[in-house]
Amino acid sequence: MAQHNTTRPLRALGAISLGTVFLAALTGCTSSRSSTGTGEAAITVGTTDQVTALDPAGSWDAGSGTIESEVYATLLSVKNGATKVSPDLAKGIEPTGPKEYTVTLKKDLRFANGHRLTSSDVKFSFDRTVRIADENGPSSLLYDLDSVAAPAPDKVVFTLKSADDTLFPQVLSTAAGYIVDEQVFPPDKILDDKAIVAGKPWNGPYGVRSYDKNSLVSFTANSAYGGALGAARTRNIQLKYYTDASNLKLDVQQGTVDAVYRTLTTADLDDLSTKKDVKVHTGSGNGIRYIVFDFRTQPYGTRTKKPDKAKALAVRQAVADSVDRAQLARQVYKNSYQPLYTSVPDGLTGATASFKSLYGDEKGGPDKAAAAARLKAAKVTTPVTLNLQYNSDHYGSSSADEYALLKTQLEATGLFTVNLQSTEWTQYGKDRVKHLYPLYQLGWYADYLDADNYLSPFYSANSWVANDYSDPAVRELIKKEETETDTTERTELLKRAQDKAAASVPLLPLLQGSTAIVTRSDVSGVPDELSSAYQFRWAGLAKK
Repeated sequence: MAQHNTTRPLRALGAISLGTVFLAALTGCTSSRSSTGTGEAAITVGTTDQVTALDPAGSWDAGSGTIESEVYATLLSVKNGATKVSPDLAKGIEPTGPKEYTVTLKKDLRFANGHRLTSSDVKFSFDRTVRIADENGPSSLLYDLDSVAAPAPDKVVFTLKSADDTLFPQVLSTAAGYIVDEQVFPPDKILDDKAIVAGKPWNGPYGVRSYDKNSLVSFTANSAYGGALGAARTRNIQLKYYTDASNLKLDVQQGTVDAVYRTLTTADLDDLSTKKDVKVHTGSGNGIRYIVFDFRTQPYGTRTKKPDKAKALAVRQAVADSVDRAQLARQVYKNSYQPLYTSVPDGLTGATASFKSLYGDEKGGPDKAAAAARLKAAKVTTPVTLNLQYNSDHYGSSSADEYALLKTQLEATGLFTVNLQSTEWTQYGKDRVKHLYPLYQLGWYADYLDADNYLSPFYSANSWVANDYSDPAVRELIKKEETETDTTERTELLKRAQDKAAASVPLLPLLQGSTAIVTRSDVSGVPDELSSAYQFRWAGLAKK
């Protein structure tokens, strides 16, 4: 979620079946207008995550998304536990040409401020995101969008750059698809959070009532919401921010917080699972954690005093030889996270453990001798200094333990000296896209569950990670898999893309994460077992 390229190639046709029959079935689906939530007991949600921006064109991170997904709606959305899209603000969608989709809006849609929501707002929203192309925004998801037309107040026509893009409806359900009020938002720049709150441009299940950024935000059910989630069960929600996960754990244990969404330590979750009146909900999750190498500023990078492509590659590969993912998973996360050997989570079609066979002992473990041999062959003087940045307020306080252990692992080889630094998330996102971090921590959560969503955002010419990695061969493989309709052939293309990228190590996959949400026992609306497709949404929450 950074510098985004609006000319990225077509996504896969066969990844998630959204054929004409299914799309036609969407047309005519309706949902009754929401009424204000009837639950009288307010719910307080606690988090350590931080908000980057409330403007959906300028943020694409979990902290901002937690709020945005409640106050903005999309034309199509994905119900919890599902992978296929269904109508939200839209009444229906259908392909009206090889490169064209037509969306029909529901009747009488409005924003919380009373402004009508029409096709003009929809066109404005997509045009604006593409035009601004904010470094930390989701514009890259609109890689295949050529133009948007609003021929009638309830009709929107999307013209694409490529024919038969059956995944475009999925894109409409992502952060790139939030519909904003053209009477509130400027067309060519990001709007300040306070101005957004004052404008009340809410069209989601909730609206912001009061806003103290990254401290306390109060929400109330939005009676103007006309989307698929229906009426919110609870009228008032508070989102309380914590800088210390231990304080958050104590508050949910004592009952001053009703639910916790991102992020408690594994030890805290284990302890809470033994407490009366507290429920820990867990599941597989689709998040990954990885290290990014900045090709400009990493050792021997293109903008360093002694740039050397061969030595830079050797350093990246030697780091890949040296990390012990199993120890990270076991020691830091008690195996609630699993080792990850590619950017695509295990379980998705096309995932292949490229890093397992290419690095270390070729069985998933580290190998000091292999790392030393690579550096020696490239004539790299050791120990190599690695300046490694991580973040603990966005990725959880366990990140400090995770990166301390990584430092120990790397320095134990005698090949590296690691300087660790940590920065708050609100600054972190700004710094990394300016190439201030030679090596740095990132994580990723799927916009929708398909292998391509774990490849093209990382390996495209202007990827979200913004690390100056560019390999035409990898981009060509991704382009092919995004247009391949044969499942077997597409799977092979996905594997080849992962193998080819892994050989260059632009990023180093570490862990595949689990999902955990904590609630008080009197709070309902969160399933006991969280699937990888689960999204934490407030409309279904209620408190006895």
